[in-house]
Amino acid sequence: MKSVISKDGTSIAFDELGEGPPVILVGGSLSFRSFSWNTKLAEALSGAFTVINYDRRGRGDSGDTKPYAVQREVDDLAALIKHTGGSASVFGLSSGGTLALEAAASGLPIAKLAVYEPPFFDDPKHRPPTDYEAQLDRMISQGRRSDAVKLFMKVVGVPGFVIAIMRLFPFWRKFKAVAHTLPYDAAITGDFSLPIERLASVTTPTLAMWGEKSPQAFGAAAQAVVRAIPNARSRSLARQSHGPKPAVLAPALKEFFAP
Repeated sequence: MKSVISKDGTSIAFDELGEGPPVILVGGSLSFRSFSWNTKLAEALSGAFTVINYDRRGRGDSGDTKPYAVQREVDDLAALIKHTGGSASVFGLSSGGTLALEAAASGLPIAKLAVYEPPFFDDPKHRPPTDYEAQLDRMISQGRRSDAVKLFMKVVGVPGFVIAIMRLFPFWRKFKAVAHTLPYDAAITGDFSLPIERLASVTTPTLAMWGEKSPQAFGAAAQAVVRAIPNARSRSLARQSHGPKPAVLAPALKEFFAP
C-alpha cells in the first residue's frame, strides 16, 4: 500500500501495479480498492499500464476529513495524478464516472477519460427523492447502515427481492462498512440530471460505455455524455450489465488508453 496527501491533508491510500502509462481507477458507490472487482480490473490492466487502484476518501485505508465536499474528491484525484508524474488517464465506474467527469471539467490534467454508465437520467422516474442525501445522513447518524444500503439500492433500481437476497451474502457486511460514504456519492450525482454546460467544457478525449444488458436508460445516458463533450465517443459492451466483467471491460480500456 502507498499513499498521497490531498490538498486538505487527507491521506489517500492506493495500490500501484504494473508498468507503462498511468491509469487511475475511480470506483463507484460502496466500492473500495480491495473489493474483488477492483483488484481484478487492476490486474487485467497492469500488463500494459501503471494502474493506480485507490480508496476514495472515507473508504478502506484512506482518511475522511470533514466536512465532505465534492471538490475534496477532485483534489484527491489531483494528488494521485501528481504522484504519477503530472498526467494520467482515468477510468470511472458509475458514480465514479460522474466524479471523473467533474474532475475533467475542473481542468485536471487527464490524458484520456473513460466512464462506464455514469447515472445521468432524463426520465423523472429515475430521480432520487428530493431528500435522498438527508435520508442517508440520518440513517448513518442513527447507526442504520443496512437501511442506508437498502435505500441506495432501491434508488438505483435494484428490485426488492434482489436486495433481500443480497443481504444474505457476506459482501453485504462490506457494503455496510462503507455505507457512511453513500451521502458522498449522492452529493456527486445530485438529481441524476446531465450537467450539459459543465461537460461542454471538457476537452479530454472521452469514451462513454454502457452494457448491452443494462437498462436502456444507461445507454441513453452514455450517449448523452458523448453529445455533451466535444471530443467523445461511445461504446456498448456485449452481454454486460451495470457490473461489467473485468475480463470484458479491460480490453476496451486497453484499446482506448493505448498511447
